[in-house]
Amino acid sequence: MQDRYQEVGFVQQILGLNLVPRKNGTGGNNTALSDFSEMWYGVFLWAAVSSLIFHLPAALISLAALRQHKVARFMPVAIFLMGFVGPVCGGLLTSAAVAGVYKAAGKTMISLEAFVFGVGQSFCVLLISFLRILATL
Repeated sequence: MQDRYQEVGFVQQILGLNLVPRKNGTGGNNTALSDFSEMWYGVFLWAAVSSLIFHLPAALISLAALRQHKVARFMPVAIFLMGFVGPVCGGLLTSAAVAGVYKAAGKTMISLEAFVFGVGQSFCVLLISFLRILATL
């Protein structure tokens, strides 16, 4: 009966915010991320997913609006690439910083905290982008 609780399916991991694979084979209801690589990967994964969720609609809207323009029709490609480049460049470092602070403090991170930190990174980038544009007007 205990084996049934330790085998968690992939879809159940995604829906339960348990996207980080366990190194120690811990399963069941224990969702705490205790290793540095688990914490880093959890925060980075949510930052990458939320960045793509923000950039994909923007790319589709610009594709619909600029499809007739000679040069600007390639802008959706740049927007979509920024959905990848941002988390890879900045998200790697900030996720490692968050995981390093947790590891240095000797604390474990639950999956919801990794979700909040990852989405928070993308939201901060989105907020700063909009504020920077308004400051130039």
